[in-house]
Amino acid sequence: MEPNSPITLAVISGGLSQPSSTRLLADRLTEATSGHLARAGGEVRVRLHELRPLATPISHHLLSGFPTQALGAALEEVSTADALIAVSPIFSASYSGLFKSFFDLLEPGALAGKPVLIGATGGTARHSLALEHAMRPLFAYQRALIAPTAVFAASEDWGGTGDTHTDSLPVRIERAGGELAALVLAALANPRPAGGPAVTPSALGFH
Repeated sequence: MEPNSPITLAVISGGLSQPSSTRLLADRLTEATSGHLARAGGEVRVRLHELRPLATPISHHLLSGFPTQALGAALEEVSTADALIAVSPIFSASYSGLFKSFFDLLEPGALAGKPVLIGATGGTARHSLALEHAMRPLFAYQRALIAPTAVFAASEDWGGTGDTHTDSLPVRIERAGGELAALVLAALANPRPAGGPAVTPSALGFH
């Protein structure tokens, strides 16, 4: 990243319906992160990609090895962004197949050291652990720098106020956005040398 250049934030929404609660959560997380970065003096450039229109190109790329222009642009923007927000609906206790297929197409090392915020949506809070047993390991395998707070939004969360054990959805979104912004700013202050090892949380002062 060049000095004074905008901070690029790639956003992947794996929602399959229209309108999509997954897209809504992705938008809210983007707003929270962008707000924290802006208050820190950063100019933010957002690149949002919904996977639903890319479903057929993703399938063809898996079979042929050749992406369409739109899919190629999405993969490139995720690979080169300063940070990533990735949100998937939860089906059968895991992320969607479309979501997984998209990230399977990234080149090895594309997410190494990249700050990533993960989120998910589902009809019931019983699916929330999918963030920890499915999504977090997916990005850990790709050596991403994952924000501590992962945000799950069940249907009742959108109008809920939380309880004695769980903060409300807006509070969790704001906290996660602040964590991702902090990781981005720390990573930009400690850039990875060309060909050097991936940035780790301890290298950025997160223990």
